[in-house]
Amino acid sequence: MNFVHKSVLLNECIEGLNIKPNGIYVDGTIGGAGHSSEILKNLSNEGMLIGIDKDEEALKASKERLKDYSNVIYYHGNHDDIKKILEELKIEKVDGILLDLGVSSYQIDEKSRGFSYLSDNDLDMRMDKTQELNAKYVVNNYSEENLARIIYEYGEERFSRQIAKNICIERKKQEIKTTKQLVEIIEKSIPAKFRQSDSHPAKRTFQAIRIEVNDEIKPLYKAVTESIDCLKPQGRLCIITFHSLEDRAVKNAYTNAEGKCICPPGLPYCACGAVKKAKIINKKPILPTKEEMIENSRSKSAKLRIIEKL
Repeated sequence: MNFVHKSVLLNECIEGLNIKPNGIYVDGTIGGAGHSSEILKNLSNEGMLIGIDKDEEALKASKERLKDYSNVIYYHGNHDDIKKILEELKIEKVDGILLDLGVSSYQIDEKSRGFSYLSDNDLDMRMDKTQELNAKYVVNNYSEENLARIIYEYGEERFSRQIAKNICIERKKQEIKTTKQLVEIIEKSIPAKFRQSDSHPAKRTFQAIRIEVNDEIKPLYKAVTESIDCLKPQGRLCIITFHSLEDRAVKNAYTNAEGKCICPPGLPYCACGAVKKAKIINKKPILPTKEEMIENSRSKSAKLRIIEKL
């Protein structure tokens, strides 16, 4: 199956990066290279793109798509480690960084990856297939309490406790190995009257387990902060998020980078040491146009936030 992924907020990202033809840019989630190909079109031969992805199949696809460009460095790694990756590449600062935090259409649609609740496949959900932790382990080994917490916090699922309870009941009978088994457990855990007609009942739980498997939230704030530190003056960081937990982490990191004082009210002076090192370009997130949402339904929850290093 070809690695196909329709890039979300493509024009908005390219405009937001404010690309310099001879600059150095990082696509921390290169995927199918949709955003990267547009970045490269705006670079001269003196410019450089660093493409990072933890999915080796994504890197392979991006190399094929960008084979006509010689000014690309490919790196199998996690966008959470951008600072370390740039140090390994002996690159001190860059002119722009793009992070598209969504799961690619390929990863969702490729049955063997186990991301989708719409077909019957092995439970996996690993973006990086070289890592050990997968969805099957989470579902069959995490405690009921931990499962309920993950499903509630990462999926914002109101029936998280019932779902976790039923998972634990069913896994005592037999190991839960497939997405279909998990979907059936979730469906019977949510009363029919609370099911939304425009949303699959398993959507929130699958999202939660995927986030846990790929550790998508915990390191994000630090990754955003370090990405800002890696920028040259006037360099920009563009981040696309797809759910509230991601967006909150990005928003908080941006706000703190802008030097917001977090001292208790009433103190005669600032004691938190807040330093303004960047400015937020868009106070409100940039959303897809109605046309894009119609054309690409997976863009509906996307939000783009941009910050510029001082």
